[in-house]
Amino acid sequence: MSLAKHLELQQQAIVELVDWLELERRALAQAKVDGEKLQELTACKQAALQKLEQLEAIRSGAQLRLGYGAGRQGALKAAQDAECVAAWQEVQALARRARELNVANGEALGLRMAGNQRIVGFLNSVVGHALYGPDGRRLRGGD
Repeated sequence: MSLAKHLELQQQAIVELVDWLELERRALAQAKVDGEKLQELTACKQAALQKLEQLEAIRSGAQLRLGYGAGRQGALKAAQDAECVAAWQEVQALARRARELNVANGEALGLRMAGNQRIVGFLNSVVGHALYGPDGRRLRGGD
């Protein structure tokens, strides 16, 4: 398979990942997060990441076998020789977008978790003892 065709496959895989990340972002932005939906999105995101990792392993392996060396410099040289620099640059841009979305989603999730922890802490302080255990389940003594 040509490098241009392979980069096209990588672009498609990254676009799929970005789509899942966008859906995850929207789900996290809801006032009430649907936990089941979030789990589904996480599973889909993981599948897209695995596909992308496989494609990247194939591309970087071929890059090394053809003597271009590892890393971005070798990839750029291979793309120049195959006359598909624009496709390589698009892969890079899409990968940056995916990384940015993933970081933002992680931060949003962290904020939600911290907020939930503050609420549980407040409830525990008002009642004078723990209502919920570390696993999030209600403790028996609170009945």
